[in-house]
Amino acid sequence: MPTVSVIIPTYNRASDLPRAIDSALDQTLSDLEVIVVDDASTDDTDSVVTAYDDSRVTYLTHETNRGGSAARNTGIDAAIGEYIALLDSDDEWAPEKLEQQIRTLERRSEEWIAAYCGTTLIDDGATSSLWERCKSLVGGHSSREGAEGGEGLIKEVFLENVHTSAGSTLVVESDVVDRIGGFDESFDRYQDTEFLVRVLKEGKIAYVDGPLLRRYPSGGPSADAVRRANAHFLKTFAEDVVELETRGYNVTGVQKHALASTYLREGRFRTALAYFRAGATIAPSQLPGLAFNALEGLRAGVTNDA
Repeated sequence: MPTVSVIIPTYNRASDLPRAIDSALDQTLSDLEVIVVDDASTDDTDSVVTAYDDSRVTYLTHETNRGGSAARNTGIDAAIGEYIALLDSDDEWAPEKLEQQIRTLERRSEEWIAAYCGTTLIDDGATSSLWERCKSLVGGHSSREGAEGGEGLIKEVFLENVHTSAGSTLVVESDVVDRIGGFDESFDRYQDTEFLVRVLKEGKIAYVDGPLLRRYPSGGPSADAVRRANAHFLKTFAEDVVELETRGYNVTGVQKHALASTYLREGRFRTALAYFRAGATIAPSQLPGLAFNALEGLRAGVTNDA
């Protein structure tokens, strides 16, 4: 039984996939298996994965495209490791990532069932230039990584105060993943956050300080797709939302603010303004991100979204 089962779901990312697989195989913790789940790709994914001459690599395929949650569940069903580690097929781990996370969990009590880590965004020159201009205009931004704990962190997740990049940072005890039933396949977006919330209801999550994940830009879903996924997310956790708002936390307002930022980045300023008006008060720490999205929206061109 390997210590860690690494699950890599992929769809039409043949050019990026080796980066993810290599970073998993090159871990200082070598007692692992890497399960690549091909969600019915139409590119050269098959030849890319089958070229690996390493017994630790398992290649599974879907006959039809079923989405990221289903692909992860296929990998989870085949996994035999003590821990499940998630890695998106366009991201990359630092070599010591898994070793540091497993060591952290082994040093803690049984209530600590998962761990995540810091991230670094690897972006192109144009976007990086825009980001630097934003910081020079409105000042630095505050990182929202590093929080630890259990069910109490759920509030921070809903309020956008904690970002774990769970789809590529999270390591969870396999027994816990089995107990919560893996990923909810009704989610085509927000699946990582939905999964994280259910993990937090089972126990505590630790943080390993340091940029052990390198994330690469992948375009992301449209603002309308995010809006639909957000509505599904809030409906799924309606009881939690009502409980938090009864305690005075404006979850709905914060989520509307996040949607506004997404529309802003698409250059759909009229729709963004409507969500800003309905959302929560903007905190100073959010200004750099808003400025960045506004510049991205201007670069994309203002659209007519009356």
